[in-house]
Amino acid sequence: MPPTLASLVQHSALKLTVRAGADRLSTPVRWAHASELADPVPYMDGGELLLVTATNLDARDPATMLRYVQRLVGAGVAGIGFGVGVTYDEIPHALVDAAEEAGLPLLEVPRRTPFLAISKAVSAAIAADQYRSVTAGFEAQRELTRAAVAGDGPAELLTRLAANVDGWAALYDSSGAVVAAAPDWAQRRAARLTPEVERLRERPGPASVVVGDSDGDDRVELQSLGTGRRSRGALAVGTGAALGTAERYAVHSAVALLTLTTARSRALQGAEQRLGTAVLRMLLAGESDHARAVAGDLYGGLLDAPFRLLIAESPARARADALAEAMESAASRSGETLLTVPEGERLVMLAVDGGAAVAACAVHAGEADDLPVREQGDDTGVVVGMSAPSGPIAVSAAYKQAEQALSVARRRGRTLVEHEELAAGSVLPLLADDAVRAFADGMLRPLREHDAKGRGDLVDSLRAWLSRHGQWDAAAADLGVHRHTLRYRMRRVEEILGRSLDDPDVRMELWLALKTNAASSGTQ
Repeated sequence: MPPTLASLVQHSALKLTVRAGADRLSTPVRWAHASELADPVPYMDGGELLLVTATNLDARDPATMLRYVQRLVGAGVAGIGFGVGVTYDEIPHALVDAAEEAGLPLLEVPRRTPFLAISKAVSAAIAADQYRSVTAGFEAQRELTRAAVAGDGPAELLTRLAANVDGWAALYDSSGAVVAAAPDWAQRRAARLTPEVERLRERPGPASVVVGDSDGDDRVELQSLGTGRRSRGALAVGTGAALGTAERYAVHSAVALLTLTTARSRALQGAEQRLGTAVLRMLLAGESDHARAVAGDLYGGLLDAPFRLLIAESPARARADALAEAMESAASRSGETLLTVPEGERLVMLAVDGGAAVAACAVHAGEADDLPVREQGDDTGVVVGMSAPSGPIAVSAAYKQAEQALSVARRRGRTLVEHEELAAGSVLPLLADDAVRAFADGMLRPLREHDAKGRGDLVDSLRAWLSRHGQWDAAAADLGVHRHTLRYRMRRVEEILGRSLDDPDVRMELWLALKTNAASSGTQ
């Protein structure tokens, strides 16, 4: 707390006495200044305790004192300290009455108290307050740093920051979505500021802006995060009043720490992207087992469930990046994995089928399609082609599906086209042809003969494996067997048929044979 008139009055060494404005003693004092000018206002900044002896004033004249005091009040002077025993033995009644009428604190300074002692007391109190603020600021820095290096994400850092500023704090990602907020109730309040965060993102960084909360309760300060011209996120700090020195230290520390965390996250994302590129290349080359081994814990979960392959294309790469950021934010909030690989003007993505990232893509596309028709020649928008649900062994086919859908999206002027929209009907009616049934019977006969001798269940195992897009764990669970058992059975299928299941044509023929068999037996 800065010094106040009350603290000076309570200072035992100064011996000050209140003569007017006793109800205004809580006024902060920014400085103590002595002046005998008849009009010192041009030299005042506001918040001063003005020390006078009235050498050049007719302090007994009520009109003169009224004008003098009103000028001081208009300048924001904190109070008057009148030194008695120099020009006047006591404070003239005209000055006391004028100060009382204007509500300006008036303190009597005894002859034995030099003005210099008052100035020193004010200066010492201000220095002590600044020292306390700086010390509190450094302690806040240490506290926030400990929270940042704890590895628990930004939530704990925001919690500590909110406590230090006696308010709330929120972190936004580069798309303007709220990543975390503290306390919990601040989540909805922070979400209302997303438009302000989006406008802040358009400014060259670093940038900041102070906005009012829609309820009128908060003063909210937004700070961009990131060291480059493009913002990587934003920090919002909501308080009931302007930030003090200690609070300002805390906010600056949080900005620096979150910026470092963001930069570290970008480096980590770069490494993840390189790994994702290797995984995608292996999948496209038909090396699904190798891809799964390389994917590890990072992308392994994505390969264990049906996913969609998306190709986003735009001459303005920033548009495609914005789509990817929206999908990444949605995936992060839902705990999903999103694999993103840049290919020139394209982005290739693998996203969980039916997940939040795919839904975010659909929303983004819907909003883009609702915009006014682009002017002729404006082809900077994003177009996206999406495959049907796929699995690790069919990524090459899924890539072709996404390319076909992308081509249709361009021709139709659509932002997003799914492969399912291209299918006019089903091939199942064609399977009733005698030649097709003969083909299916001949292809599956060796496997049925094997099963008939009680050596295993290769036909059903093959059907389960193909229906699960080659996902071993899921297919084994459907069959109620261990995945190693299923792998053995698939190797026996390859040995008996003399054909490789890594060949997509072989998988297609076997699937059609199984569907034909099911249609003929009425069990499809």
